[in-house]
Amino acid sequence: MDAADRPDLDPEAVEAGRLLFAQDCRFVWASATARDLPPVDLPEIAFLGRSNVGKSSLVNALTGRNALARTSNTPGRTRQLIFFRLGERLGLVDMPGYGYAKVARTEAGAWVKMIAAYLKGRPTLRRLCLLIDARHGLKDSDRDWMKMLDTAAVSYQIVLTKADAPKAAELAAMQERVAAEARTHVAAHPLVLATSAEDGRGVAELRAMLAALAAPR
Repeated sequence: MDAADRPDLDPEAVEAGRLLFAQDCRFVWASATARDLPPVDLPEIAFLGRSNVGKSSLVNALTGRNALARTSNTPGRTRQLIFFRLGERLGLVDMPGYGYAKVARTEAGAWVKMIAAYLKGRPTLRRLCLLIDARHGLKDSDRDWMKMLDTAAVSYQIVLTKADAPKAAELAAMQERVAAEARTHVAAHPLVLATSAEDGRGVAELRAMLAALAAPR
């Protein structure tokens, strides 16, 4: 396994992640349709998950900024692909949440088509982080996306969010259950990370892994 395949706590890998995510990170593009994607450029990391799973909070925690990605207590608020540029070495993509029942079916269908088109046709996409709430684990809607990602041959890694909420034993059990299921999917990274935007756990490890996928200096 190389540095991109494990949350190596080697000080050099962690420091490389810290330095990258401490660099300037700015909004560059918002796409409402698959025809409105920005030009292909830097390697990209996309963040996908159920509505209100904490995608924007995790992006903010990774970059050490409180308001880079807009957060909301209202599920389904993010309705576009939001592109950020990190230190001229890595693109970050905050994707619309899925699975929110109160979103109109036609609108939800349009989001799914837009996300699917991006995932299948983006040559610079290096990895997708599939965010799962550590309190609830995998739902059928998550499994549907995992099957689609397998079919599209999009490399993805499951990242548990809100890991500060469960007790330690509950979190460990959940992490193992999710990892066991991930191992049955061909495109899934075998390692499941537990993170929290509240207390910072797992953030340094995720930075280190994603930094290994960035463009060289």
